[in-house]
Amino acid sequence: MESKVVAKKLPRPYISIVIPAFNEEKSILSTLKKVEAFLINNKKSYEVLVMDDGSVDATVSIAKTFSDTNSKIKIFPLVHKGKANAVIQGLRKANGKYILFSDADLATPIEELKKLLHYITDQKYDISIGSREGVGAVRKDEPFYRHLMGRVFNYLVQIILIKGINDTQCGFKLFTNESAKAIIKKMRLYSNAPEITVAKVTAFDTEILFLAKKLGYRVKSVAVEWQYVETNRVSAWRDSLQNFFDVLKVWYNDKKGLYK
Repeated sequence: MESKVVAKKLPRPYISIVIPAFNEEKSILSTLKKVEAFLINNKKSYEVLVMDDGSVDATVSIAKTFSDTNSKIKIFPLVHKGKANAVIQGLRKANGKYILFSDADLATPIEELKKLLHYITDQKYDISIGSREGVGAVRKDEPFYRHLMGRVFNYLVQIILIKGINDTQCGFKLFTNESAKAIIKKMRLYSNAPEITVAKVTAFDTEILFLAKKLGYRVKSVAVEWQYVETNRVSAWRDSLQNFFDVLKVWYNDKKGLYK
């Protein structure tokens, strides 16, 4: 009689860190070292998913070389479809009990994860999001015009789509596994994004948070430290217009009943 080999199911990590990256060769090694050190010190099981959005520099090779020293760090090269797609793909693949997505430049230091975890593990929120607004928030070196544009955008978001969240766009958000998986199943804006040739900044975060509220999940905004990082991949005016159109698309999709 032939014996059957049963694949052993690996235990679920306590935390998954999803890092979308596009041409981050200057920062990715430092970021992975900081994230790894934090997670080791935290003494919880983990996985790190670097979702490379079609980088044309050395991001992937640098990340892969580092991951050779730690099997818990996984690199996923993707076709260039934008940050939204990279985050969505990462949330789909993440297995952790809790799932964080964080910008690759660590504009919000990884240590701020402790604050977000507190509200999910101790206060029983389903989602906690970094906020650059409110008591205790720290914004470093941000040009005034960028802050002003962000405030105007958030004002429009609150009028049109989501009330009560003062910063939808901070790239530091933590979910329970259940809430993340349920939300991405409903997402429409960038769930089937086309291939692109340039960097694209979008308001996919607003769709995530709109769906979180619609699905009845408890969302907590948490004041965090944030460092402005200059980049030539962002056009303040062009990207602000794109973000506004994304907000209108979410509103329109909801009115058409596409999020039922």
